[in-house]
Amino acid sequence: MNRHHRQRRGEVRGALALAWLLLAALLGGQPAATAAEPPVLRVGVLSGSAPCSDHTGNRWSGSAVELWNRLAIEEGLPFVFEARASASSLLAATAAGELDVGVGCLNVTPERIGRYRFSLPFQETGLAVLVKRDRLQLGQAVLRSLLAPDLLRLLGGYLAAIGLVSVLLWVVEGPQQLRDGQGHRRGFAKVFQILATGPGTNTIASTTRGHGLVIVSYLVRIVTASLLVTYITINVVEEPRASGARPLRSLQDLAGQRVAARPGSVSSASLERINASGTAEPITIVPLPRVQESLQLLADDRADAVLADDPQLEFLLRRSGNRQLELVLRNQQSESQAFVFSPQLDPATEARIDHAISRLKQQGVVAALRREAMNKS
Repeated sequence: MNRHHRQRRGEVRGALALAWLLLAALLGGQPAATAAEPPVLRVGVLSGSAPCSDHTGNRWSGSAVELWNRLAIEEGLPFVFEARASASSLLAATAAGELDVGVGCLNVTPERIGRYRFSLPFQETGLAVLVKRDRLQLGQAVLRSLLAPDLLRLLGGYLAAIGLVSVLLWVVEGPQQLRDGQGHRRGFAKVFQILATGPGTNTIASTTRGHGLVIVSYLVRIVTASLLVTYITINVVEEPRASGARPLRSLQDLAGQRVAARPGSVSSASLERINASGTAEPITIVPLPRVQESLQLLADDRADAVLADDPQLEFLLRRSGNRQLELVLRNQQSESQAFVFSPQLDPATEARIDHAISRLKQQGVVAALRREAMNKS
């Protein structure tokens, strides 16, 4: 009896399924399983922005591309890539609904927030300035730092302090004891040299007060040495990198120079904002189709500097190994970076993408992808 009932239920289910298929065919529809398949997303990618996103050898690569691939696989989102040459064209195409998602390290600026829908930010970075420095300019900058009044005053103060301690030691220990068969002048010069350099201080003092003065000279030496190391690090090693014919300590110091930047990028907008302020000589903005072309622009003297994202220029320097190029400004105008969404993108899909970004950031995947992209040769 039970077997008979099961057979009857099976026949009923089969009849219902056949009726559903016939109804769908008559109405021109599709079966429910086919309708539930997710749509193929049109994903625009910014090219020429290594190590973030780039297209070489018919293959997309970069930290942002790998992040998208990872989350699309985990979330089961089918997609096709479409190349875009600039950040402005990628943003415009996504906002117009020509693309569903724009993938790249797109800066979330205050001006863009009101016009575009961004994903959850996945990293933060800033701008950098790349310049060409020849050895003559670098040598001149170092020489200027070494002859700076601050360094001369520091050295003069040290010599004056050691001279004072030498005089006190000469008085405390007595000239007869310290000159050691030499004249007064040579004896004092020997005491001064020992206290200034260190070796031999255990041989010039015999009294308690004399040993105390030797300790004072030791303290003067180590304090002055610390100050010298700090000064040399800042003004002789780091400062010449931001110096030359014209010092570069901020983006405003680029006034009057030829600066290459990608059209429609945050870098180009920053230069235009400086020009619009009217506070300095205008900057000549040289179009930069791809960041990789920065080396040739500087080598051919078609630009005095290049302004782009810090990781892009650092990656370019690592790959080129060119020691005549330097990053003189780092992490300027630090901002968050994210993907961009079309206004027509399904909110559920948008939420899945944001959730995947958050999860991959928490798992350390985003940081690992960035390190991997930066270390590629």
